[in-house]
Amino acid sequence: MPLFRILSSAVNIYMMVIIFRIILTWFPGNQNSRVFEVLSRLTDPYLNWFRQFSFFRIGFLDLSPIAAMAVLSLINRVLISLSFYGTISFGIILAIMLQAIWGVLSFIIGFLFVILLIRLISYFLGYGTEGPLMRMVHAISQPVLFRISRLIFRHRIVNFVTGLIISIISLGLFYLILRTLVRILAGMLADLPL
Repeated sequence: MPLFRILSSAVNIYMMVIIFRIILTWFPGNQNSRVFEVLSRLTDPYLNWFRQFSFFRIGFLDLSPIAAMAVLSLINRVLISLSFYGTISFGIILAIMLQAIWGVLSFIIGFLFVILLIRLISYFLGYGTEGPLMRMVHAISQPVLFRISRLIFRHRIVNFVTGLIISIISLGLFYLILRTLVRILAGMLADLPL
C-alpha cells in the first residue's frame, strides 16, 4: 500500500508539471525559455499521444490536454483507492470512472464560467473584443451565451448583460446540482458489493 501512495504522489506531481507547462504556453515568449524546453521534454510525449486524435480539437480550441489530465486523474484515483483499501471492486472502479468523467465535465463548466465572467467584467470595464485574448474570450463565450439564453428564454429577446448574468448563474447552479448528484451516485457505486 505505501507503493501505491508513492505512485499516486508521482502522478500528482506529473499532473502539476503538465498544468504548469500548459499555463506557460498562454504567454508569448515563454516557448523559448529553458524551463519551457525542459517541461516540454517531460510532458510532450504523453500529451502528443492525445493530440493525435482530431476529435479533441474544436475549432482553434485543443481539448487534448483535458483528456490527458482526465486519464491521469483516473489512474490517480485507482492508486488512491488501492492505497486505502488494498483491493478494488467493480463498484469502486465505476465510481472512479464517474468521478473522472465529472472531473473533465466540471473543468469544462468551470472554464466556461470563468470565460463568461471575464466577458461580463470586460463589458463593464468598457473593453471590446480588441486584442487576441478578448477575441478568444468573445469567440468562446458567444456560442455558450447563445445556447444558454436560448434554452432559458426560448425565443424572447434579452439584452446582452441580462443574458450574460443569467448564463453565469445558470452554469453555477448546474455545476452545484451535478456535483451533488455525482457525489451521491459515486458513493452508491462504491458501496456495491461486486
